[in-house]
Amino acid sequence: MKHNYCIIGTGRQGRAAAYDLLKFANINELLLLDSNENSIHLCLEKIKSVKKNVEIKYQIIDLNNIEELTIILKDYDIFLSSVPYRYNLLLTQVAVESKTSMVDLGGHTGNVIKQLQYNSEAKDKGITIVPDCGMGPGMNVTMALFAMEHFDKPLEVRIWDGGLPLNPKPPWNYSLFFNIAGLTNEYDASASFLKDGKINEVLCFEDYEILDFGDKIGKLEASVTSGGLSTMPWTFEGKLEVLENKTLRYLGHWEWMKAYRELGLFEEDKVNYKGQEISPRDFYHFLLQPKLDTKDFNDICLMRVEAIGIKDNQKKTIQVNAIEQYDKETDLMAMEKWTGWHASIVMQHIMSGKIGPGTFPIEKALTGHEFYSQAMKRNYTITVEEK
Repeated sequence: MKHNYCIIGTGRQGRAAAYDLLKFANINELLLLDSNENSIHLCLEKIKSVKKNVEIKYQIIDLNNIEELTIILKDYDIFLSSVPYRYNLLLTQVAVESKTSMVDLGGHTGNVIKQLQYNSEAKDKGITIVPDCGMGPGMNVTMALFAMEHFDKPLEVRIWDGGLPLNPKPPWNYSLFFNIAGLTNEYDASASFLKDGKINEVLCFEDYEILDFGDKIGKLEASVTSGGLSTMPWTFEGKLEVLENKTLRYLGHWEWMKAYRELGLFEEDKVNYKGQEISPRDFYHFLLQPKLDTKDFNDICLMRVEAIGIKDNQKKTIQVNAIEQYDKETDLMAMEKWTGWHASIVMQHIMSGKIGPGTFPIEKALTGHEFYSQAMKRNYTITVEEK
């Protein structure tokens, strides 16, 4: 049976999701919604090579106009929210009102917990809602499950992941591959991990370490950032002894970010400067975004999961590594693929009837091996090694 899909937000990740849906989904119609007409046309250009015979529609919308969105979405089976995380709770309410299933790119665990509380409403309307898809949180959680599924009893899981420019430029050695507000959100506050089987809060930029990724990549630095595990720590509390996730960057990046935070540039509360009320975070974004907004699409994404567990009454260690780069064939960046395609895979999983009505955290929506089989269809490079 063919279904009607909708993408809300046609930026980089939304375009990648649209590309994957057109290539792999049993799709009847695709609707593109955005407040920016230029973004929609860039998306149309990106997906024209895989359009096939699918009817593609688009419309300029105001995300704050709930009534209009609800009316539009009534004709669609499922939508992806590929807009900043602050809209996702509102769009969850729209999903319920319009009786449309929903997947989003998340990025804020507090929001996700509130979204999951719509479980009874989603069941009543016969829809499925899965927040926090994408690269991280999302694919990193699913890859952790994939590693865990190799054991009779998993005990410890450690995840490292990051999206990086292939040709880094000092001093930041980083390029902006998604919304800068989302980036700062990841760099602020704390992360929830598991230690000795219990929830443990760790401040961002803590537990710094250096990892070696071989001759091609070299050494990268890893540090704690917030929200990367979504609700996984609560789901596996008392089941795993250790669960943690760190973000990978080129050497030197974290010192810059720590300095900006210490200076107060992550603060959202407005300050008075020469009679003007300004938000330090907004001003910081205004200054930094042009410096990081790359025009070089050559990027690389890395993910490493190391899991320890019991298999056949023996304690073993499994390491799963994944790597992705920009490729000319799809004209999609590595970050776009790992983010948009993971969300698309979950959307198709929902539409296949493999998940019933209700709200589901990503760790309960898709198994590791289900994702792995879909990843192989998309030529992901994933290796598994017993250490």
